[in-house]
Amino acid sequence: MPRVRVQEAVFDAGAEAAALTEGRRDVGAVATFVGFVRDGNEGDAVHGMTLEHYPGMTERALEAICDEAVSRWSVLALRIVHRVGALVPGDP
Repeated sequence: MPRVRVQEAVFDAGAEAAALTEGRRDVGAVATFVGFVRDGNEGDAVHGMTLEHYPGMTERALEAICDEAVSRWSVLALRIVHRVGALVPGDP
């Protein structure tokens, strides 16, 4: 299972956590973070945004974040799923 995935599609953070811990009995906690597009920023209305990326470069940068986390803490497993593309307020 890859540690990093970059995609346009919405994903289920609960399903990702379940897949990461499936069949394991050595996991003491799971932490997740899901960001959402807001409808405003510093008083200005936000109608949407587009997250662009450079394939290959983005994945390498996210893998470096994974490597740093593993070197700093006792991480048993981790996964980063990063969305790209057109997003509107309320989208995760």
